[in-house]
Amino acid sequence: MKFSAFFGTALLATATIAAPLTEQRQARRSLNRKSNPPLKPGTTEAIRLNGTSHEEYSSNWAGAVLIGTGYTAVTAEFTVPTPKLPTGASSSEQYCASAWVGIDGDTCSTAILQTGIDFCIQGSSVSYDAWYEWYPDYAYDFSGISISAGDVIKLTVDANSKTTGTAVVENVTTGKSVTHTFNGGVDGDLCEYNAEWIVEDFESNGELVPFVDFDSVTFTSASATKGGSSVGPSGVTLIDIRQSSSVLTSSSVSRNSVTVNYL
Repeated sequence: MKFSAFFGTALLATATIAAPLTEQRQARRSLNRKSNPPLKPGTTEAIRLNGTSHEEYSSNWAGAVLIGTGYTAVTAEFTVPTPKLPTGASSSEQYCASAWVGIDGDTCSTAILQTGIDFCIQGSSVSYDAWYEWYPDYAYDFSGISISAGDVIKLTVDANSKTTGTAVVENVTTGKSVTHTFNGGVDGDLCEYNAEWIVEDFESNGELVPFVDFDSVTFTSASATKGGSSVGPSGVTLIDIRQSSSVLTSSSVSRNSVTVNYL
C-alpha cells in the first residue's frame, strides 16, 4: 500500500537518467499518489486472500502472498528490469510499476512495512527510485543509492515489534546499501499476518498509473521469517493483474523464488 508518490516530496532516489518531473515530485502529498491493497478487477473493493494456493486476479498487484501469523521479516533479490513502452503506448505519458517486499497489507489492513524500487519510462527517459514506507504514512525516498538496469537489488523489511522495524535496499552490484529505521510513533500497528513479493501498478490522483512493460521480475532467495524460523514462498497465494478484461501478468513460484512476467 504505497502511499508514496512517484511525482512527489519523498519518493525518488536515483536513476539511470535523472527522473523526469523532479519539481512536481516536491509536491507529492498534494498529488495524492498512493498504493492500494489488492483490488478486485474493475472495482475499488479490496481482495481478502484466503491463504489457498489457487490464483487470484487483482487490478494492481501481481506476485505472491503468504498468509498466516507471526511474519516478522521478508527479503529477496531481483535484477532491475529495463522498462519499455507497452504496445500502442503514448510517448508523452509516463508508464510505471513497482517491485517490493512487505509485511501485511492484505488480511491486515492497519499497517504495512514495505520497501521497493519504482521503474518508469516516459518517451525515451527511464528512471528508477528506491523507497521505504510504514503505511498508512506516505513512502519516502532513499538518498545516496544509484540504480541502473541490470543491477541486482536486495530488499529486506524486518519488524522488531508491531510498531518498530527496518527497511533496507542494497545494490548488490555496486555494494551500496541504505537503511531506514522506524523507531515507533507510527500510525498503525502491524498484524504480522502477511509476507509479500509484489509487482504493483500504483495509483496517482485517484487512478492507476499506466502500467509499464517490464518484461520479467524474479524475486530470488525469497524468504520470510515466521515465528523465528525462515520459510520460503511455497504455499503462497499467487495473484496477477487483470485490467479491462486483459490479463497483464503471469506469476509463478518455486521453492525459493517468485517470478512475475509481463504479458
